[in-house]
Amino acid sequence: MTPSEKIDQLIAATADWRGRTLAAVRKAILSANKEIAEEWKWMGSPVWECDGIIAVGNVHKDKVKLTFSHGASLADPDRLFNAGLEGKVWRAIDCVEGDKVDAAALKKLVQAAIEFNRAKRAKKKASAKKIPAKKTAASARTKAG
Repeated sequence: MTPSEKIDQLIAATADWRGRTLAAVRKAILSANKEIAEEWKWMGSPVWECDGIIAVGNVHKDKVKLTFSHGASLADPDRLFNAGLEGKVWRAIDCVEGDKVDAAALKKLVQAAIEFNRAKRAKKKASAKKIPAKKTAASARTKAG
């Protein structure tokens, strides 16, 4: 079963407001970029990735939680983050019964997360190119001799 099929199954099995909320969150996330991949990790969590993890979704008894892996580094002009605000890396959006998903704002936040992932990857790649290769004993002897 693919990760997308597992997410479909989770939504279908959660036949109340939480399933509808997760479906709306998923739709907004996937609309942000056609390169987003769905994954299934950590023993049952939907995960959305594009050049790194964007967010993890979890259905709880009283909420649907969407946790952004680098949320603390993202601009949040629409003030979607309402949980994990004290953390240094992660930030979350807790949706409770009656909340309406702001698809446009969520889409912008997902796009910001993708840009963050891409910038982080480019920075890592650039710094890897700057690190000189270590000299081995054999190459040192060759150059000396």
